[in-house]
Amino acid sequence: MEINVLSPAYRNIDACQYVVGNEPLEKGRAMDVKAIAACCEPVLTDTLGEDEATELAAAFKVLADPARLRLLSLIANAPGGEGCACDLIGPLGRSQPTVSHHLSVLTDAGLVTREKRGRWAWYQVVPERLAVLRDALSVPG
Repeated sequence: MEINVLSPAYRNIDACQYVVGNEPLEKGRAMDVKAIAACCEPVLTDTLGEDEATELAAAFKVLADPARLRLLSLIANAPGGEGCACDLIGPLGRSQPTVSHHLSVLTDAGLVTREKRGRWAWYQVVPERLAVLRDALSVPG
């Protein structure tokens, strides 16, 4: 079965955003996200094993979404280095459920931390986690 990800059914995150293999990710089923941790030597200095490549690819997949990259940038550049979920919806131009989903993926991967303050959640970037990805792509000097 061929899936057309450009069809209207795939344009709304709430309906179905991710395709796993040839099957759409079922509504309510979470994307399999693992916390990013130091996994391997830099890609350009040593050959990656299958497990290391899979783990590293999953970590980069978290950042491969433009909305998540923008959220990470918005949070990192917010005053005090932290952003309120309430302030991220407008600049991103997405619905509140969509923004919450992307923030959850970033949190599950350990790229941001979440702190609940009253009714709102505040997010901060975790530089050490981003450093793991940066270091995996470092060029030997």
